[in-house]
Amino acid sequence: MRCRLCSAPLRDVFLDLGSAPPSNAYLTAETLTAPETWFPLKLFTCRACFLVQVDEVQSHEALFPADYAYFSSYSSSWLEHARGFVDAATNRLGLGHESLVLEVASNDGYLLQYVADKGIPCVGIEPTSGTAAVSRGRGIETIEAFFGQALARELAGERGGAELIVANNVLAHVPDLNDFIAGLAIMLAQQGSLSIEFPHLQRLIEERQFDTVYHEHFSYFSLHTVLNALVQHGLRIWDVERLTTHGGSLRVWAAHDSSAFEQQPSVEAILNVERAAGMLAMDYYRGFQAQADEVKNDLLAFLLEKRRLGRKVAGYGAAAKGNTLLNYAGVRPDLLPYVVDASPHKQGRFLPGSRIPVVSEARIRETQPDYVVILPWNLRDEITAQLAYIREWNGKFLTVIPKLQMS
Repeated sequence: MRCRLCSAPLRDVFLDLGSAPPSNAYLTAETLTAPETWFPLKLFTCRACFLVQVDEVQSHEALFPADYAYFSSYSSSWLEHARGFVDAATNRLGLGHESLVLEVASNDGYLLQYVADKGIPCVGIEPTSGTAAVSRGRGIETIEAFFGQALARELAGERGGAELIVANNVLAHVPDLNDFIAGLAIMLAQQGSLSIEFPHLQRLIEERQFDTVYHEHFSYFSLHTVLNALVQHGLRIWDVERLTTHGGSLRVWAAHDSSAFEQQPSVEAILNVERAAGMLAMDYYRGFQAQADEVKNDLLAFLLEKRRLGRKVAGYGAAAKGNTLLNYAGVRPDLLPYVVDASPHKQGRFLPGSRIPVVSEARIRETQPDYVVILPWNLRDEITAQLAYIREWNGKFLTVIPKLQMS
């Protein structure tokens, strides 16, 4: 295995979670009787460019099937995040009726719906048919394909360059980074801007967010690695914003080298923070396995103790990160009988690996659990507000990352 960014050989293990099925490969009642395919889930750190990455790449078809069950619009906080971004970007870049906005990995149209509402021409690129269909139902032109140089050349030839390209939480999902970024450069107008959001590797490490590791995430980024990747394709970063989304993310603004955008002080400031933290030395990446194991063991100890005491525990949020955690910890329905999710696309299915049933929120009122484990901890505030009624029977909330916290 060689680094997917710089081709250096990979030999330094960052984290080994054994093996697991793809985290979004939810099961139906019919497929429960069939075997599941499990893949190794091991990460390496590249000594040359410090990109953290999986050691094996599974096919896009295996990881993003037609019935891929992640729909962005079922998180109210994420919708508000998207709406705020569109308002700010429209003003900052002066977008109007003559502009073109392209979103790569546009999912169910969660963001482009706000672009369309402003009368700004837009198009989404989304490879999973279920989410693409929902996007089209909102009246958003959606091309069902994986993005790369070939598609970028075709689109640029037909429509010209885009004044804004949005790539939210997709960079990690790309097996061929150089092909993807080259495609962004081809599709970007000469004075256009590229906005990329990605979970910050520094936050993942320092806050023990190992559950964000799953097969669909091929790579994990610092600002240094993203900067190096963009530079190779004639792009430069002109601004960076810190975000609270997904446990701590960065939003990078990039453009062609020749563009008129002036580099903001934020770029060097965050690069300096990473240097000071030690992210340009291998020692920084060692010891993370022990951190993940401590989280896993604490969760198991809690669930076993509550089972012994006869307490009722439920889960909330059939999120990919929860599947990573539950499968690494070996949690099964005897310790966590069900997980609630707001998405009807997941209700009635079963979590991959653990085979825990996914049900509607009505089950919480029916069973009145003593504890609700919030698996998508990044949505803790949203979920605790939504389920505040569990206080009526003295129910408590629990999150596991970065450590067990009860409220």
